[in-house]
Amino acid sequence: MVLHVCNSMERGNKLGSFDKEIERRRTFAIISHPDAGKTTLTEKFLLYGGAINLAGSVKGKATARHAVSDWMEIEKERGISVTSSVLQFEYDGYCINILDTPGHQDFSEDTYRTLMAADSAVMVIDASKGVEAQTRKLFKVCGMRGIPIFTFINKLDRDANDTFELLDEIEKELGIETVPMNWPLGSGKSFRGVYERESREVILYSDTEKGTKEGHAERISLDDQTTLVGAIGENAYDTLTGELELLDGAGAEFDLEQVRAGKLTPVFFGSALTNFGVEIFLQNFLKMATTPLPRKADIGMIEPTDDDFSAFVFKIQANMNKAHRDRVAFMRICSGKFDATREVRHVQGDKVMRLSQPQQIMADDRKILSEAYAGDIIGVFDPGIFSIGDTLCAPKNKFMFEGIPTFAPEHFARVRQMDTMKRKQFMKGITQIAQEGAIQVFQEFNTGMEEIIVGVVGVLQFEVLKYRLENEYNVEIKMETLPYEHIRWIENKDEVDVAKLVGTSDMKKVKDMKGNPLLLFINPWSVGMTLDRNEGLKLSEFGRE
Repeated sequence: MVLHVCNSMERGNKLGSFDKEIERRRTFAIISHPDAGKTTLTEKFLLYGGAINLAGSVKGKATARHAVSDWMEIEKERGISVTSSVLQFEYDGYCINILDTPGHQDFSEDTYRTLMAADSAVMVIDASKGVEAQTRKLFKVCGMRGIPIFTFINKLDRDANDTFELLDEIEKELGIETVPMNWPLGSGKSFRGVYERESREVILYSDTEKGTKEGHAERISLDDQTTLVGAIGENAYDTLTGELELLDGAGAEFDLEQVRAGKLTPVFFGSALTNFGVEIFLQNFLKMATTPLPRKADIGMIEPTDDDFSAFVFKIQANMNKAHRDRVAFMRICSGKFDATREVRHVQGDKVMRLSQPQQIMADDRKILSEAYAGDIIGVFDPGIFSIGDTLCAPKNKFMFEGIPTFAPEHFARVRQMDTMKRKQFMKGITQIAQEGAIQVFQEFNTGMEEIIVGVVGVLQFEVLKYRLENEYNVEIKMETLPYEHIRWIENKDEVDVAKLVGTSDMKKVKDMKGNPLLLFINPWSVGMTLDRNEGLKLSEFGRE
């Protein structure tokens, strides 16, 4: 595999100023429901950027190479993404940072955090399934942050739902207006290509060889009726012109300001598997997507073009590569230029330090870097001092970016190691995986018991925990599922005596790894009853990293 990541030092001389380097960066997350084709689309982007030479299929045979963004062994075995990957490459003068997220809902918390580091999102929708449950969930997070969303309706090489119905569903289910930038001519075996609204041209579909980017894209003007009818047939031509008449009469107008405000989503159609429409989408997306955006801190907004370096940690990953056996903290650079020779301040640790082994990462491939700019994602070696949400800035400064929300677990289990002699490895594994944000770890409140209770957003996380403890820490565990489904953080823990709280019979008091008290409940109505029985008690559904 050829690894072609951005080298700002080499490119900087050609492009000129510091501002220009920041201006050419695009940092976005790719989100979707499982099996919508997100990972395939990501690979095709890398293919066009020259970052990889040949795209593979995630769900191919055991002998086939795996998607470059799926680096964890369990991902390769299961054929799903369970953790976010960071991918960076050059294309047409742009330096692109892709945050590839897990599609499976059981790993949605990782996706929520990753969206905090993105400036925009690409939403991939299966043309035969439309808006699915996970798409709705992820969209809400984008909506909360006002993140611009660009939609790629995928799998037109298969039979698809009616195009107008797909657009209507996006608008109704997600509450955002759509503006189709191109329009499909049929689907499945009758798929002929797409009509590009701006150029008024039909781009004819030709099935490219899988894994390559070569393909002949023939363009015919809509006004050249004779040639177009000869190419697609009279029925397809009549259908297209009829649909365009409806679209022009009822569809929303393109407005870049509305797109960037997250109120209007440009929609593109194509097939990531066969490469049709992917480069058209990429080219248009890069023109419409924003440059790196300002980030909110406790002293106000931090602009990307500020001279001083600043960043925040949005992800921590241990044991990314068996050859390295280390922890990597992923940081979104929010302002200025990162220089590996200079010291930075770790605000939460109140320590001035030099970041160790700063690197650009292509899934599990690494390249040590000397500099990077606002908008870039970098990984640094973490000796165990960083936490999700931590701020780094120039030594003379001392401010914090707003925290990253901790989402409430919905499933709980008591976890024990099978071999009592391996308590040390067990605790190390549990602690490190918890620091990554994949699980939340609790203990009994003030009982002296050392039993570990693990909370997760989705049950598949339990399987990943078991797999990783066995394969990365050589610890076998036994899990006993618990009936709790609701957790609440105590907002005013310093004002109440937690030990004397009067709860319900299904309530359990626990503490997190930092000693903060929390309450677990089996029934939702028990939360209200506990509040009624303890005057002044304040509970929250969200923690804060």
